[in-house]
Amino acid sequence: MTPGKKGDRVAPPAEPGRWLLRFGTTDAAKGWDDLVQQAGANLWTAYETIRSDPTPFPTTPRHHRLKGSLGTVGGLEQWQYEVTAGGRIWYVVDPDKKTVWIKWAGTGHPKATE
Repeated sequence: MTPGKKGDRVAPPAEPGRWLLRFGTTDAAKGWDDLVQQAGANLWTAYETIRSDPTPFPTTPRHHRLKGSLGTVGGLEQWQYEVTAGGRIWYVVDPDKKTVWIKWAGTGHPKATE
């Protein structure tokens, strides 16, 4: 993992009982920043929801596992959280490390769904 640089935001550690969220790609980190600018309050709700329960049961229309070939990445379940009507977060869940890897985040639909 690359250490932070001067001016970077300080990432909090996972709270006891919560999941650690990490970016799986640089593009996911950039997309996250776009969501911060355009939908900060909704993103905060998504963040709190995902770190509390990344694989909810029952699922909701806004928070569910992806279907078909998108449903698994590297042997891990891939999920989606709908931040806004167009904004999405896609992530995989590593239960052994209690870590959520954000693979895609952005203000529009991921190209894989087109």
